[in-house]
Amino acid sequence: MIRAGIIGITGYTGEELLKLLSKHDNVKITKIYGRSLSEERDLKDIYPEFSGLNLKVEPLSLKQIPVNCDVIFLALPHAIAFEIVPYLIDFGLKVIDLSADFRLKNAKVYEKWYKVTHTAKNYIDKAVYGLSELNDKKIKNAFLIANPGCYPTSIILGCAPAIKNGFVDLKGIVIDSKSGISGAGRKFALEYFKNEYPNFKAYKIAGSHRHIPEIEQELVNLSGKKTIVNFTPHIMPVERGMLSVIYINLIQNVKTYKVIEKYREFYKGREFIKVFDEDIMPGIKDVVNTNFCEISIKVDERSKILTIVSVIDNLVKGASGQAVQNMNLMFGLPETTGLILGES
Repeated sequence: MIRAGIIGITGYTGEELLKLLSKHDNVKITKIYGRSLSEERDLKDIYPEFSGLNLKVEPLSLKQIPVNCDVIFLALPHAIAFEIVPYLIDFGLKVIDLSADFRLKNAKVYEKWYKVTHTAKNYIDKAVYGLSELNDKKIKNAFLIANPGCYPTSIILGCAPAIKNGFVDLKGIVIDSKSGISGAGRKFALEYFKNEYPNFKAYKIAGSHRHIPEIEQELVNLSGKKTIVNFTPHIMPVERGMLSVIYINLIQNVKTYKVIEKYREFYKGREFIKVFDEDIMPGIKDVVNTNFCEISIKVDERSKILTIVSVIDNLVKGASGQAVQNMNLMFGLPETTGLILGES
């Protein structure tokens, strides 16, 4: 039995972790913590649906982090993990961090985009980027997982086979992504549904979104070449779900069916990736509350552009589900354990 602790259960990702881990037959949730030093509370007072867990939300204190955990999930805002991660790793625990604090391998790049000083630089190289389908071998032996962002998950999984097969131009990748409100966090969601719903808008345009260096870093790791993306995120008037449409110029003449073959070959045996037949388009309704990434591909022979549609649930495959998938890999379990209906 894997003994799991969660730090930060009051946000969307923390709540989703509770849902997934409480139904996982190989996991016992032993400790949960809030995001602050507030007083102890019963979990049922925050989430009545979890009253059967009989757990208390304890104040966040490093000295009180227990020895009766095998893995700790950090569902915290950026920059909080700098103090927590070194303590937990040195204590011998496995850590899955859902923030961006250890995703970027260059601390100066992190500091430029997140506007804070990185105070745990020595632990960056210890972290494995937790995109399960691409880094599973490293994840299995890791003690620190930098769980990917939701936008990068949908985009990198959508791009990876095309980039690895070398038939696309890496200098002009255009990405148009739409996310449900939960992708911006619970505080933003409450304000949105109070003041703006139903609204649909772009934000952080023209190269200003923090996920850009993460996306480019991982695409460079796939290609070995400089890669520049033009990324525009949008908020759409639904709670959850994410759809990314990616446009990449082709440098080879290929047919749609051939690209589909390459994608299916690349993701062979990866149960959470579905590559659709030509002209079948996935929608967010198909993936909500699942850990699947659904991909559709079309070559425009007139413009010589490859269009990729990649759809995930931003809270599951884009966050907490992938974190559980990574935990399964770290502890030698089938990566689907607890993540497919009827399997636990």
